[in-house]
Amino acid sequence: MADSAVLVEFGSAVGKAAHSAVLHLDQALAASPFEGFREAVPAFVNLLVAFDPLITDHRAVEAHLRLLLSTPALARPAPARREVLVCYDPDLAPDLAEVATRTGLSTDAVIAAHLAGVYEVAMYGFAPGYAYLSGVPDPIRLDRKPQAVRDRAAGSVIIAGPQCLVTTLVMPTGWWVIGRSPTRVLTGEPARPFLFDVGDAVTFRRLSRADYDRALA
Repeated sequence: MADSAVLVEFGSAVGKAAHSAVLHLDQALAASPFEGFREAVPAFVNLLVAFDPLITDHRAVEAHLRLLLSTPALARPAPARREVLVCYDPDLAPDLAEVATRTGLSTDAVIAAHLAGVYEVAMYGFAPGYAYLSGVPDPIRLDRKPQAVRDRAAGSVIIAGPQCLVTTLVMPTGWWVIGRSPTRVLTGEPARPFLFDVGDAVTFRRLSRADYDRALA
């Protein structure tokens, strides 16, 4: 990739095996970096490995990565567990009723399904702090809307297909907004700017409107 990165691909379609391979290589590289290593950026099926071209080159980096891939995978540590708070009140969840209609469920059943999910941080992308969470339960999976809606609030809890996300900015989205969270994904800490690491497990906990308002105060 250009003059300062290598892209390692493990598949052409999103799947658990490919993503597990991404996480294993990311972990191995963190444990055994090469000279000139800058950063690794995991995605659904690939890992971007950036390096300093004044110190090393593509051939040396590829050789190091192939060596890591040829060694037995390290046992992955248990994922960190993160909790995200969410309020499903109608004015904070403008698409909740339509999700219920389209899935044939009641709004309470949609909420229960969303809360029952155990999500995994698959990757970051699109905007700062946009952590893509895999694991939306089958009964509430919907394709994204044909057209994005402008000015959705930061903190919106949105779903599309098998993925869920907590937005960090006011911006348009074609995903379904089913709630809003006061949990801060952008931490403001330079050493750890985002709440999640890729591979973390995430659960949602419901808040009343009064508790939501207090959490923002």
